[in-house]
Amino acid sequence: MRYLRSTLLAAAGLIAFLGFWEAMPRLGLINPAFLPPPSTLPAAFLREISLGIWPEAVVASLSHYIVGLAVGAGAGIGLGLLSGMFRPFEAFTAWIVRLLRPIPGLAWVPFAIIWFGVQPSAAVFIIAIGVFWIVFFATQGAVRHVDRDLIEVAQAFGFRSPLSRLVKILLPAATPGILVGLRTALGQAWMAVVAAEIFGVPGVGQRMMQASSLLSTDIVVVYMLTMAALYGLFDTAFVALQGWLLRWRA
Repeated sequence: MRYLRSTLLAAAGLIAFLGFWEAMPRLGLINPAFLPPPSTLPAAFLREISLGIWPEAVVASLSHYIVGLAVGAGAGIGLGLLSGMFRPFEAFTAWIVRLLRPIPGLAWVPFAIIWFGVQPSAAVFIIAIGVFWIVFFATQGAVRHVDRDLIEVAQAFGFRSPLSRLVKILLPAATPGILVGLRTALGQAWMAVVAAEIFGVPGVGQRMMQASSLLSTDIVVVYMLTMAALYGLFDTAFVALQGWLLRWRA
């Protein structure tokens, strides 16, 4: 009953939001050229599909998204594990991290263009940068917070090498924290997709910039909702994977 009530309230809230959105331009309170009513979006969506633009842009962005997420998350997990396991490595990289961490992903766009050109690899680089720090700090923190008693017990049973401690103790114990960082990175990677594509790399971001330059705001909103829907699918799949990986905690 409680779940049904929550679902009905959520549906009512969404309907109220869409109704308010529809009313604002219809009543002349907002210029429809600046914010189109939601009733105009299906036609814009079908037009993009019929022209073949929507599937082409989505496939391109998905390729950038998946590769950038994999590269950034892989590097973040690897270096996060090293930093969490070995204090000397953390001390050695401490000032490097402090220097590079505050630099936003958009600041790397000029270098991405110089190094890779206006190519998909440049978009992958920007996305990977945006993902890396989230996963790095999540992994480092998860390893640091592993119960020291577990490590001492493992050593008592002969798991003294770094590799055996990693496989038998640290990685299983740190997995929940790492997965939290990865889930956050899923959303951050989508935010980085637009930033990575606005300088000319084909994809959703480029199409949104083209549409905005022509004041085709209905098309811009279509691609905004497309990204929201794709993120929802990825997040739902990840939550299911997370539950399966952590089923031992049930």
